[in-house]
Amino acid sequence: MPSPAVVIGVDSSTQSTKAAVIDAATGEQLAVGRSPHVVTGESGARMSDPEIWWRALCEAVAAGLKESGLPARAVTGIAVAGQQHGLVVLDRAGRPLRPALLWNDTRSAPQAAALTEALGGPEAWTARTGSVPVASITASKWQWLREHDPASTGAAAGVRLPHDFLTERLSGVAATDPGDASGSGWYSTAKGGYDPEVLELLGLDAALLPEVAPTGGARVGSLTEAAAEALGLPTGIAVAAGTGDNMSAAVGLGLGGAGLLDHPVLSLGTSGTVFAASRTRPAATALNGFAAADGTYLPLACTLNCTLAVDKVADLLGLDREDAAPGGEAVLLPYLDGERTPDLPTAAGLLTGLRHDTTRQRLLGAAYEGAAVTVLRAMDELLAACGLDPRAPEVAARPLRLIGGGAQGRTWVETVRRLSGRPLVIPSSGELVALGAAALAASAAGGGDPVAVATAWQRNGTDRRLDPVARDTETWQRVTSVLDRAAGPLLGG
Repeated sequence: MPSPAVVIGVDSSTQSTKAAVIDAATGEQLAVGRSPHVVTGESGARMSDPEIWWRALCEAVAAGLKESGLPARAVTGIAVAGQQHGLVVLDRAGRPLRPALLWNDTRSAPQAAALTEALGGPEAWTARTGSVPVASITASKWQWLREHDPASTGAAAGVRLPHDFLTERLSGVAATDPGDASGSGWYSTAKGGYDPEVLELLGLDAALLPEVAPTGGARVGSLTEAAAEALGLPTGIAVAAGTGDNMSAAVGLGLGGAGLLDHPVLSLGTSGTVFAASRTRPAATALNGFAAADGTYLPLACTLNCTLAVDKVADLLGLDREDAAPGGEAVLLPYLDGERTPDLPTAAGLLTGLRHDTTRQRLLGAAYEGAAVTVLRAMDELLAACGLDPRAPEVAARPLRLIGGGAQGRTWVETVRRLSGRPLVIPSSGELVALGAAALAASAAGGGDPVAVATAWQRNGTDRRLDPVARDTETWQRVTSVLDRAAGPLLGG
């Protein structure tokens, strides 16, 4: 019996690489290979050696293919979805000049503030790029590097985002897509392409940047001989432009012009991220107004502190992460890494409202609540940016899709359920970023619109659906009241 045609979707995240081997016809996940990354840095610094990403990609692809039991010749395409915003600086040989600055490196907060002023304030940035510079945005990191490591910026022969770096290793072509490019801070979502005035402000030559493909599913090249040998795959298979991890997850969920529009998604991972695909170009200063991988838009809000921060609180309390209870009067804002939304880069965690009946379990529950309220409040702003009233009954009744590692945790699910008051959908696929990348690979291999591909694949899955419960407005108001009152004097905003 002939082997099925398969595609490989690569999820290169902050902590690891996952390579999913996907049946190109049905979307069935046949295998997943994994390999860890190494993140270094302290006191706001977060860095990785991009060569580790490449080695992890090779290891994950080899492991996935071995697990699938399929011959390498069955693979018809590959695409990479990568962590957004990271800054990779290359020499003339295409090798990294230094460790990459990651999205959650907060040292560039002063540069972000200075850039915002230099172009005319937050509204001027959203009008051009869709996003206001914060510490996570790549433009802020480039500016920080110019000031702190001018030798590297002066010697740079190429500037890449993490997924661009890996796509170039696969294909030999310097290419990106509108989705991930829109997270750089130097791409115009208003006009498309790189913004000349922003590049001038940054002292960044456009010739150092990759070409922008029309979509993340566009074929930008073929697997080179060197890459094929490293991965154990045939030369010449299709390499898609790829995209950022959030854009890829949207594709995997069937969000976009050929699928669902204006339906919110909440990703519970190291960061808490909420997004939706929309035909409305977002221009709200509190959000990132990204482009999507398929030509629509992807308004997005991201918090720095989510599952990792809550797990740290559990560890400090000596509790299992599921050994939690509602927080009662206690409020815990677990801003252990500063915060991005709201923009409080120098914030630390804040605990208030302790009583004699406060228990360790309630303190842990309060950490869940603080993290959940932060990202759910951002979701309301996102829906408004899509031209919707989040309080309207028909909008409030739209299911909230819950993804990421936290979506597998009972306490995370129940906390989001009672604080949102929405019906929840937990997709059956646990590797949505890799699945979305696989749809991009299938598109590059001749499969059509990637969102349409992923939507067709979804018909073979079984999602978990939870009915809404009465919204816990008392906890919501208590947490938001503390956040609003503490932001200036205690949290640094």
